[in-house]
Amino acid sequence: MFTLERASSLEQIVKKSRFLAVAGPVASEEGAKAFIAAHSHSTANHNCWAWRVGQNCRASDDGEPGGTAGKPILQAIDRLQVDRVAVVVTRWFGGILLGTGGLVRAYGGAAAACLRASCLVEIRALKEVVIVAAFSDLALVKARLTSAGDVQVLSESFTETGAVITAAVPEASIGQVVQMITDITSGRARVCVPSD
Repeated sequence: MFTLERASSLEQIVKKSRFLAVAGPVASEEGAKAFIAAHSHSTANHNCWAWRVGQNCRASDDGEPGGTAGKPILQAIDRLQVDRVAVVVTRWFGGILLGTGGLVRAYGGAAAACLRASCLVEIRALKEVVIVAAFSDLALVKARLTSAGDVQVLSESFTETGAVITAAVPEASIGQVVQMITDITSGRARVCVPSD
């Protein structure tokens, strides 16, 4: 699965109708609604959209014949295996009717072209790991975590003898991170990996 690194847009003209597709990363339904509101144009005839965040998804035809706009946009999202994304395709009517097949191709095509032109990043499953380290090891542990690439330090709290660090670690890298922390502290630091 992939998501977008940042928002992108693409414009197409189909039989004198102007289609503007805007796609962007979202983290929740609320984020998708905000993205759609921010990228809908009041001067346009239709602002059709679709979004997906995990198993949750929605689509709207915004006045176009049922199933000719929102569904094709959502199908483009799914076909390209993009998640945590919202896409708005805005249409300014050019005077020529496209028919239902033409609308499906225009909306789905604009969405797919916009997504293909976007910078995609792979979604990696993260897991929270808790590290308990003494003050004598703390600077080295933090430095190694920071240099580990995809590891994100989420929080740090102090105890009488050291610190408790919560970090988000890619599931595929957990074993390597545990081994690294064990090696650099000669086993003094404890790494707790919560089980699901």
